[in-house]
Amino acid sequence: NVKSIIDLGCGEGRLIKNLRKYHEFKKITGMDISYQSLKFAEKLLKIDRMPSTQRDRIQLIHGSLIYKDDRIKGFDAATCIEVIEHLDPFKLEMFEKILFGDARPETIVITTPNSEYNVKFENFIPGRFRHRDHRFEWTREEFREWARPIAERYGYTVRFLPIGPEDPMVGAPTQMGVFSR
Repeated sequence: NVKSIIDLGCGEGRLIKNLRKYHEFKKITGMDISYQSLKFAEKLLKIDRMPSTQRDRIQLIHGSLIYKDDRIKGFDAATCIEVIEHLDPFKLEMFEKILFGDARPETIVITTPNSEYNVKFENFIPGRFRHRDHRFEWTREEFREWARPIAERYGYTVRFLPIGPEDPMVGAPTQMGVFSR
C-alpha cells in the first residue's frame, strides 16, 4: 500500500527512473548530498520534458542522511540503496536516529555490499573495498548485527534477502534488509 517513497542517496536517479513507471506511487522523491548527482538525475529523468502530471509526482532534493530534515518525514517507504557503506561508521548512529527515529516510514529498504562475496571478483585485492569511497563493507553477519538491534529499538521487524547470484559459501554480491512496522 505504498503511495509515497523517498530514495535516500538517490545518486543519478536510476531507481527513481524505474519507480516512476508504477502509477501507484503518487509521490517519488530522491535526495542526495551531491548537487552533481542531482543534476545527472534531472537529465536522466528528463524532468524538464516530463508532462506536468508526471513532474508533479517526482521531486529531487539536496540533503544529508545525517542531519535532521523534516522533508524526509511523511513517506510510506524509504530506500537506501548502496549508500550506508559511503558513510563514516561513526555517522551511522545519526543516520539511524534520523531515518528510524525521526522519519519513521512504514517500510525501509537498505542494501549494502556483502564483503564475503568480494573473493568472487576477478580483480579483487584483499583488504580493499569495491569502491574507493566505501568507508566499510560488511559480511552478512555484520549487517545483521547492525540491523537487528535497530529494528528492535524502533519497533520494526527486519528480514534479510540476497540480491544477485548466490554462492553457497559466500552468499550473494549484495545484501538487503527490509524493515517493516
